[in-house]
Amino acid sequence: MTQTILVLTEEALTQADLRNLETLQGEEPAEVVVLIPEDREQSVLGEFFHHLSLLEVGEAFRSFSGDDRRDDEDAAHTALRESLDLLARERFAARGRTTTGNPVDALVQEAGDSGATQAVVITRPHAVADTFHTDWANKAQDQLGIAVLHLYSGSGFIGDS
Repeated sequence: MTQTILVLTEEALTQADLRNLETLQGEEPAEVVVLIPEDREQSVLGEFFHHLSLLEVGEAFRSFSGDDRRDDEDAAHTALRESLDLLARERFAARGRTTTGNPVDALVQEAGDSGATQAVVITRPHAVADTFHTDWANKAQDQLGIAVLHLYSGSGFIGDS
């Protein structure tokens, strides 16, 4: 039986992310299901404080300039297409979709629908959310009965979840 690995990510997967997924997959083949949120509205305040914590004042205020919703949707669809193309080139069985609303709820729903055995949340570091355990991985861990691994995008660094 093929295992299912759920991936919730805020941007396109990278080669480093695929190496991490290969390690998780092990010897048994796995289907990877990629979920990418279409809207970033929920993380705008977190992004603001993240940039402030790094003394990036200009970037902090630019995070409030409100990306157009259509730009977020387009970016999510592009990231999904790039991720699925990369997975296919590396011979992963993969499918995916963009999500609306709460991304953790979408992950929980997909876990129930697919019978997933593992979930991976791949994000950039978010200082405030990671520190106060309000990041997607921690929220998902609270709701799912399966392992949730939090990885930082493009690296092998593990978040605290």
